[in-house]
Amino acid sequence: MNWPALMSLGLGHLRLTPDTFWSMTPREFQAALAPCTSNPMTRAALDALAAQHPDCHE
Repeated sequence: MNWPALMSLGLGHLRLTPDTFWSMTPREFQAALAPCTSNPMTRAALDALAAQHPDCHE
């Protein structure tokens, strides 16, 4: 287990207090990280978003 990396994510990125971090179950910690580990946007999704919100250069 890479404790320095997990502590960095929990205490730094998620800004959990040490008490909260150490009282979490692995499943709770994974759920807290879920928004941070989502799939990146595909090119097709980016193109669709750009088509919905075009830049205006006049």
